[in-house]
Amino acid sequence: MANIKVFGHKSPDTDTTGSAILWAWYLNNHTTTPATPYVLGELNKETQFMLSRWGVPQPALLESLSCEDEVVIVDTNNPQELPDNINEAQIVAIIDHHKLVGGLETKSPPTITMRPLACTATLIHDLMGEAADTLPKEIAGVMLSCILSDTLEFRSPTTTPHDKAVAEKIAKELGVDITAYANELFAAKSDVSDYTDSGLVHLDSKKFPVGEKNIRVSVVETTTPIAILDRKSGIIAAIKHILEAEKDTDDVLFFVIDILKEEATVLTYSELTKKIIQSSFEVSVTEDTVVLPGIVSRKKQIVPVLKV
Repeated sequence: MANIKVFGHKSPDTDTTGSAILWAWYLNNHTTTPATPYVLGELNKETQFMLSRWGVPQPALLESLSCEDEVVIVDTNNPQELPDNINEAQIVAIIDHHKLVGGLETKSPPTITMRPLACTATLIHDLMGEAADTLPKEIAGVMLSCILSDTLEFRSPTTTPHDKAVAEKIAKELGVDITAYANELFAAKSDVSDYTDSGLVHLDSKKFPVGEKNIRVSVVETTTPIAILDRKSGIIAAIKHILEAEKDTDDVLFFVIDILKEEATVLTYSELTKKIIQSSFEVSVTEDTVVLPGIVSRKKQIVPVLKV
């Protein structure tokens, strides 16, 4: 039997990396299907911290994909976030909590599970059934990390009572204080000192169609936003270089999410970014940054309202 390749989106975050690990673990230990988790890029500091904290090996980088590969896609269904030849592979399953984008094509009917939860790991918990009650400590730790990361410790409006209940159940079994552990995750997430300006733009970045434009929406979640905003001029210069290199990208929206204040600051450095922010959030844009109170979720509060 072929070894299933399990992976999520480019610019891998904690949930997409953890979900690949979780589902591969489940397939290997509770089915007859062998599987291997992969990532599609460099891991961020929070994700590295999670793997180190729970003693879980980092998944290998997926360097190529062939038409013979059988794959499970987790935490995305957007072709722009996947390998360029994803439609040539044998997609056997998709497990996701994002809106349906369209564009994926399969050679045979896949198993698709999509639910309106804050975290793919919560969905995987449910799909595991009784196996979710017997998770090894390190696998349970990964699942808890994914939920706390994607919900910003339940601050995000995407959080459902079920996400919170699953996280609290796992934390109790592990003897972990949720707030203390979330603070450790967010401290790791907020350490961007060794990222280049371009690296910050690509750290957590996804492309979406907005009207007739193709917009890269980049988000940096942090407890110390000033450390990023102090680099504004360098980040704007990096964005301009990225736009020169990415011919299919019309512009970049760069949001700095203040986890503690629960607000976003977005860079409005060009006529197009100003127009999009004004139209989408009904605010007046007079400078090169705008503060958006209460905005913390790209999935629920940013992408759905974007318009030119």
